[in-house]
Amino acid sequence: MAAARFHLLLVLSLTLSLCHFPDTTWAQLRQNYYASSCPRVESIVRGVVQNKIKQTFVTIPATLRLFFHDCFVQGCDASVIVASTATNKAEKDHSDNLSLAGDGFDTVIKAKAAVDATPGCKNKVSCADILAIATRDVIALSGGPSYPVELGRLDGLSSTAASVNGKLPQPTFSLNQLTAMFAANGLSQTDMIALSAAHTLGFSHCSKFANRIYSFSRQGPIDPTLNRTYAKTLQTLCPKNVDSRIAINMDPNTPNTFDNMYYKNLVQGMGLFTSDQVLFTDSRSKPTVTKWATDSQAFQQAFITAMTKLGRVGVKSGRNGKIRQDCAVLA
Repeated sequence: MAAARFHLLLVLSLTLSLCHFPDTTWAQLRQNYYASSCPRVESIVRGVVQNKIKQTFVTIPATLRLFFHDCFVQGCDASVIVASTATNKAEKDHSDNLSLAGDGFDTVIKAKAAVDATPGCKNKVSCADILAIATRDVIALSGGPSYPVELGRLDGLSSTAASVNGKLPQPTFSLNQLTAMFAANGLSQTDMIALSAAHTLGFSHCSKFANRIYSFSRQGPIDPTLNRTYAKTLQTLCPKNVDSRIAINMDPNTPNTFDNMYYKNLVQGMGLFTSDQVLFTDSRSKPTVTKWATDSQAFQQAFITAMTKLGRVGVKSGRNGKIRQDCAVLA
């Protein structure tokens, strides 16, 4: 009897050890986390974001993109904001991050300074949480939904360019590649489709989609899934051998508004990247795109759900993190 019980316990132990349990490091996150330590933190950050947007619209897409690039590499821990040193090449200097606009970094750094200048708040709020709050604010201030932000993240203790390898989606990705990469971060295919709508804001350099309008295949230079009129417009905006610094709006219709135009564009064959248009051309994701193109409320709710889940990725706690005094410096 004892031997049988021991065998059963051994089997259970081995079974449990092989099971994959979901990441629960975000369990310490909660709304109003700073209610007692820095109760005005969200209004302070909002004020900085508003002022920054008045200076330049780029603040909006830059901050949103910064959050995504941060969370997909080592989790939402502000490691993407860390500056390189003589002995360490940081995340921000990886080739996939070189196009991150400086206004996103500047927004977080200025918000951190404003929070730390508030009596009682100095060194109480992490850079990671400030980025999460600022991201919600740029979405809301550009016409998108506002939502409660879960807080309580610590800042990461490391930031290396090497850690970025293979962690960020590429403009040429297929639906399978996109789905797998998001799944690795605990996000569903529906979450991925919702988060892709960030491309309703911001800009892209011509090189990111040049293959779709000049050298797609032996059958023809233009990607057949691309709207022909839109393709001609893109060729005008991005002629061959264009200056590498030239960037165009990712959403040709409402580039300064966070809305469901992204999905309407996909239905019309006007997704800028292969990874955008595939969401409509692939039968598995097409129904969701079609629905959200005509149902803004359903899209916004799905986006809030996806953003909340994204904000839980790889959260640092305890000895795995700290509150940085300077967001750009690990020490």
